[in-house]
Amino acid sequence: MPELPEVETIVRKLRSDLIGRKIESADLLWARTLATPELALFKKNIVGQSIDSVSRRAKYIVIHLSVDYLLVHLRMSGDLLLRKKGEETHKHDRLILHFDKGHYLVFNDMRKFGRVWFTPSPGDVLGKLGPEPLDESFTSDNLYTGMQKHQRQIKPLLLDQSFLAGLGNIYTDEALHLAGLHPLTKSHLIKRKQAQRLWRSIRKVLEEGIQRNGTSIDWIYRGGEYQDYLHVYGRRNEPCLNCGTPVQKITVGQRGTHFCPQCQKV
Repeated sequence: MPELPEVETIVRKLRSDLIGRKIESADLLWARTLATPELALFKKNIVGQSIDSVSRRAKYIVIHLSVDYLLVHLRMSGDLLLRKKGEETHKHDRLILHFDKGHYLVFNDMRKFGRVWFTPSPGDVLGKLGPEPLDESFTSDNLYTGMQKHQRQIKPLLLDQSFLAGLGNIYTDEALHLAGLHPLTKSHLIKRKQAQRLWRSIRKVLEEGIQRNGTSIDWIYRGGEYQDYLHVYGRRNEPCLNCGTPVQKITVGQRGTHFCPQCQKV
């Protein structure tokens, strides 16, 4: 699943191409892609609106139209692509927005898990999300205080989008390794200095991920190069880049989890 750096990369690529474009028509090729509203209302209200801005909230792409908002969650295999007039529709295209100057925006999603919301109130969809880990307002004290309120294993807690928005499996494993914290550590047992180290680690791996255009993962997301700099994720049985101990993989909260048993002791 594309995580914060991958979504941010997509947003930055689309921003200059989409702002100012006017929507002439819309085609829905897979009914479940549109979470809300009903198709007839969607087509009626989106036509004629222009794109004012493109941004990100957690793993959501937020397209601010002249009146409403279009929210896109890529889930496992989604992607947003701007295509030129005349290009053929692809097998996995699910939603198409046609613009006034010939180009069109396509939501392509092989596994059909992605969703799109068309709404005047983005808070209805985004309102339960936790803080953005790269925001200046999110401090190490915020992270420490939040962890003290829970008695959960730190890996599943960091993946909880209502606790902290945008982290996924890859960058959580990398941040925990950099911070020297075992993924099974209970959050309320983490000391303040450890929380500061984890806060710095989260920001570091996310910033590096964005700098390198995210992590390319098979067919799910391509174009990034952060996969060449991963320390533990996807490196089962390979030597830890810090100490040489073989990286282990376990299941935590139903998610495959990579860690170094020497650098990240319980």
